[in-house]
Amino acid sequence: MAVKIKLTRLGKIRNPQYRIAVADARNRRDGRSIEVIGRYHPKEEPSLIEINSERAQYWLSVGAQPTEPVLKLLKITGDWQKFKGLPGAEGSLKVAAPKPSKLELFNAALAEADGAPTTEAAKPKKKASTSGAKKAAKAEEAGAEAATEATETTDAAPAAGGEQSEPATEG
Repeated sequence: MAVKIKLTRLGKIRNPQYRIAVADARNRRDGRSIEVIGRYHPKEEPSLIEINSERAQYWLSVGAQPTEPVLKLLKITGDWQKFKGLPGAEGSLKVAAPKPSKLELFNAALAEADGAPTTEAAKPKKKASTSGAKKAAKAEEAGAEAATEATETTDAAPAAGGEQSEPATEG
């Protein structure tokens, strides 16, 4: 069976995203594949190229032929040079810079506005702990209400006990 390493298209009309798949050469472009060994998103800046190098080396060693676009991707990641034994096996893949966390951005903006942050930003709490805190707060409120009701009834009891009033009768 002739095996090819090719791109299968996913995504929307103007946002192509590809899987790098090993498939029978006679299957259609987006048809059934034997194994998916990576992904390629050309619209991102820089383009996202992820290839499982170990699986790519295996499929190349057993005779799978990469298509032209996949061959270019394998050269960028350095897998083709590694397979052929050529220099430059480290590849020339560009990696996107990591995004700064929103907490750090908030603290930096707070420092610019006031000169220095007076308090740190509150860290997000887990849902389980917040629901437990809510239950504890409700229990405290209920306990406080019961205590205030008890003091009110004790205050009202001597006044009512000292003066016995007759029930009002309409007549």
